[in-house]
Amino acid sequence: MARLAQTAGLTDVQQEILSTVRDFVDKEIIPVATELEHRDEYPQAIVDGLKELGLFGLMIPEEYGGLGESLLTYALCVEEIARGWMSVSGIINTHFIVAYMLKQHGTPEQKEHFLPRMAAGDIRGAFSMSEPGLGSDVSAITSKAVRDGDEYVLNGQKMWLTNGGTSSLVAVLVRSDEGHPEGTAPHRSMTTFLVEKEPGFGEVRPGLTIPGKIEKMGYKGVDTTELIMDGLRIPADRVLGGVTGRGFYQMMDGVEVGRVNVAARGCGVAQRAFELGVRYAQQRHTFGKPIAQHQAIQFKLAEMATKVEAAHAMMVNAARKKDSGERNDLEAGMAKYLASEYCKEVVEDAFRIHGGYGFSKEYEIERLYREAPMLLIGEGTAEIQKMIIGRRLLEEYRFQG
Repeated sequence: MARLAQTAGLTDVQQEILSTVRDFVDKEIIPVATELEHRDEYPQAIVDGLKELGLFGLMIPEEYGGLGESLLTYALCVEEIARGWMSVSGIINTHFIVAYMLKQHGTPEQKEHFLPRMAAGDIRGAFSMSEPGLGSDVSAITSKAVRDGDEYVLNGQKMWLTNGGTSSLVAVLVRSDEGHPEGTAPHRSMTTFLVEKEPGFGEVRPGLTIPGKIEKMGYKGVDTTELIMDGLRIPADRVLGGVTGRGFYQMMDGVEVGRVNVAARGCGVAQRAFELGVRYAQQRHTFGKPIAQHQAIQFKLAEMATKVEAAHAMMVNAARKKDSGERNDLEAGMAKYLASEYCKEVVEDAFRIHGGYGFSKEYEIERLYREAPMLLIGEGTAEIQKMIIGRRLLEEYRFQG
């Protein structure tokens, strides 16, 4: 059967990478994903396999030991991995956002120190913007850094860290008023700090605590945590880029990569939901024939497949725009918005096709039904994406009256 969501114009190397990842997903992830998810168990064997494949260094330049591949290659790999189990794609997403931010904004010393070990998978990355009362308003960050000689002292509470426990490097966004007089716009007085820590929970370094995993309805296996800073002392050379006040822009650059990633995850989950739905529709019989032969189900399958194709096309376009060096916030916002909404709809349709069995934990679609909603929120809600899209459209189509 021809697969949906094919990508034209890929190189032989890209096709070989994707074929390898697809085989790994089919053999090593799909057979165990539902069992691990129900136990909320970290997929250590799968992560070790990804490390052996070199995926933790996929987008890191060759000079630092990575594969030097494009965002498009990475997004297509994420799509395949999410087709197997979305939680695994989350493990590598935050890692790559931090690696990307280091590559784009880090000092030469920071790149030399972190990127080779990140490429090898020996350092795992996480990033932290959100706070308990923050939501989508990043400008309302209250966590703060104060200069003390050659160090900064960080205090505050952060929220929703993917890989918060298993990571060993966290890019943390906080306020830093040093050199920024009162009245400075909030986004101009934020700084990203590179915080090294031990993996695990509890006090993972003096002044830094990871309390434990947050229990979630879906997106299990991967650890989502809080991060509490209480007198955390960080050397000044761990300010990303070496200059304070640039953290907001650095994080937003990374989030654009993250939004392409979330779009890719939505595409992968939607593809898997379609695969499950179209297979079950040919196995389940009612009124003397497979339900796939009923026009109502055929219409549903047609709509699902069309949504999978449309979301994939927009995701590929956003990745290619970023790879070209052009601004892609419009395309990334559109791709993230459409892919996450379509993912939810395709998963629900596959759930409906399964009928009562879709409500059973025995069937894989039950897991997808709990996972899809996270994509509606992660890396910015649908409402935030619409704000970004609307503002950019008004820039492009400014009326000259």
